Amino acid sequence: MVLGAAEKFRIVEFITDLTKKPKAVVHQQPIEKVNHNFIAAYSIGDRTRTFLKVQDGCGYPCTYCTIPLARGGSRSDTIANVVNRAQQIAQSGVKEIVLTGVNLGDFGIREGKREDRFFDLVKALDEVEGIERIRISSIEPNLLSNEIIEFVATSKRFVPHFHIPLQSGSNKILGLMKRRYQRELYTERVAKIKEVMPNCCIGVDVIVGFPGETQEDFLDTYQFLNGLDVSYLHVFTYSEREQTEAAAMKGKVAGSTRFERNKMLHILSDKKRRAFYESQVGAIGQVLFEDDQKNGFMHGFTKNYVKVRAKYDPVMVNELKNVKLLGLSADGEVDVEEAETLVHSH
Repeated sequence: MVLGAAEKFRIVEFITDLTKKPKAVVHQQPIEKVNHNFIAAYSIGDRTRTFLKVQDGCGYPCTYCTIPLARGGSRSDTIANVVNRAQQIAQSGVKEIVLTGVNLGDFGIREGKREDRFFDLVKALDEVEGIERIRISSIEPNLLSNEIIEFVATSKRFVPHFHIPLQSGSNKILGLMKRRYQRELYTERVAKIKEVMPNCCIGVDVIVGFPGETQEDFLDTYQFLNGLDVSYLHVFTYSEREQTEAAAMKGKVAGSTRFERNKMLHILSDKKRRAFYESQVGAIGQVLFEDDQKNGFMHGFTKNYVKVRAKYDPVMVNELKNVKLLGLSADGEVDVEEAETLVHSH
C-alpha cells in the first residue's frame, strides 16, 4: 500500500484486511489539497526527549529539492495547540522537546496565509512549565532573526544550540541552488550567535558535488567553513532527483569527485567538533542523561550539545545533572564527573 502525504496519517482507515494484493494499492490526493491540512504529531517512547512537529511542507523553490512536490506548501499548527501539546509532554515526564518542521522558521502559515511568526511561538513555549529544555532542530539562516538569537541567549528553556543549513559557501552555487541568502548573511548570523552566546553549538548542513561546482567553488566552500566558528557539519553528497531543476543542469560532477569532496568535509567536521569539545573542557555544564549503556557508560548531552559519558547509573536516567567536563575519551566523547558542590558554591 502506498499512502500520500496526508493519507499516511489515516493508515488505520485504509487497512481493511491483511491479505496480499496482486498490485500495490495507492491512496493519494493532489498535493495542492494537502497544503491546507496540517497534522500535528510528536514522538513517544523516549523518556528523555520528544520531537514535536509544529510545521510541515515548504514553499521554497530550491533547485535540488522535491519537498514542495512531495510534501506540499508550508503550513503550521496554531501557537495555542503547540503550547497545549508541550504541556501534555511535560506531564509525561519528558525533560526536553525538540521543535521540528520541514521549514521550521516559516512557522505560522495556515490556509495559505501568514497568521503567526516563529518568534511568537518561541516566546510562548518559553513559558511552558515542566519542560526543562527546548531545542530548535534546524532553521534557515534567512529566517533566524537577531530577535530569536537574542531571546534564546536569555531564555529560560531554549538551549544554546542552532542547526543552520548553509548548503554551499560559494555564492555562485547558492545562486544556482536558488537559496534565499548569500554567504555574507550566514557569516553575520554566526557572528551574532557567538557574540551573545560564546559557548553556543552551531551545526551546518552542506551539499557537495552540485552541478556546476568546480574545484575552485568547492575550495571556496571549504575555506569558508574552515574559517567559520561552527561546531560540526552534516555533509550531503548531491544526488539527482527527478522533476527538479538541478537534474537538468549542465556541469555534472563526477561521482568519484563528489565522494572525495564529501570525505574532505567529513574530516573538517571531525576537527571542528573536537575543537569545540576541547574548548568546553574544564567548564561546568548541565547534562540530561539518557537510558543507554555501552561498555559500562551512559551518555547524555549538555545544553550546548556536547556529548558526554559517565559510569552507568540507572538513577541518573532522565535526570539533569551538573557536571564538570574533564576531557575527551578515545571515542571523542567527553568524560565528566558530578559537580553539584562546585555549582552550589557559586
